[in-house]
Amino acid sequence: MKKRPFSKILIANRGEIAIRVIRACKELGIRTVAVYSEADIDALHVRHAHEAVLIGPPAPLESYLNIEKLLNAAKKTGAEAIHPGYGFLSENADFAEAVRAAGLVFIGPSAEAIRIMGDKAESKIRMKAAGVPTVPGAEGIETLAEFEAAAEVIGYPVLVKAAAGGGGKGMRVVWKKDELAEGIESARREALNAFGDETLLVEKYLPTARHIEFQVFGDQQGHITHLHERECSVQRRHQKVIEETPSPLLDEELRQRMGAAAVAAAKAVNYTNAGTVEFIVDPETREFYFLEMNTRLQVEHPITELVLGIDLVQWQIRVAADEAFPYSADDFCARGHAIEARLYAEDP
Repeated sequence: MKKRPFSKILIANRGEIAIRVIRACKELGIRTVAVYSEADIDALHVRHAHEAVLIGPPAPLESYLNIEKLLNAAKKTGAEAIHPGYGFLSENADFAEAVRAAGLVFIGPSAEAIRIMGDKAESKIRMKAAGVPTVPGAEGIETLAEFEAAAEVIGYPVLVKAAAGGGGKGMRVVWKKDELAEGIESARREALNAFGDETLLVEKYLPTARHIEFQVFGDQQGHITHLHERECSVQRRHQKVIEETPSPLLDEELRQRMGAAAVAAAKAVNYTNAGTVEFIVDPETREFYFLEMNTRLQVEHPITELVLGIDLVQWQIRVAADEAFPYSADDFCARGHAIEARLYAEDP
């Protein structure tokens, strides 16, 4: 790389991910701007950045989720690009559009890709069209009679889940027909509270399925590849607890098939930058199905970095500056094994 991709980047986030992006920027010789709420005036990310801008009261809606304040902070400090981190506005298509409309670079995928993949029903339709295996199910249905008909075709147990969902919200496992109405009502209520959208879909529930995701990466020249897998089958309330790579389940043949499907999924929405395509795998048949795509950097990205020897955040920045991504999956051979664990502050 002959020159710095950008001279200054604003990080629209806080905590660990802000520190992670600051580290990548410093290694690339890029100045950083932190943003903080009144509650985070003494936070570590504020001290580590070259500059820091107060953006409002402690409530996230008035600070970290306020698009206008974030854009004003970027303009005020002369930042050329914004890295959204994960969480907050990282998968908000309106934010990605607003950043680009303001003449800044959004370090992530296009607003269109975020919007399509953020809608579970729409993304599943796109995946079917792209030949990516999807879980047997039905989208675009509303009435109890439609759900009952679909469940009969799919076969119980089924999973009723929010079309706009994520993080395990708005999901209910239904084991038999007389539980379906209650499951739909409960999922709708939670989906509306969590996402402001009560649209649901129904899928076959696979009780023994393994959860495996593939890191994908695309540049603005149209090159899209995968960077191997992470397994996240150990979960609590649909939240990942243990992430590991390589997956103990995959052999090279299955890895090749799933990797090709992950790339096909990303190509279906002309994906750029870092993303993750998630699958569930039936361990008995070894068939796999598309689950969803996270259109951002994952919390668990460091375990991929550890075994492949690549800095994903630096490449996010370089690709956003129109640099070509020079690697393909075949360029990497996993060295060793890496595990990441979520710690819960709760009384089990």
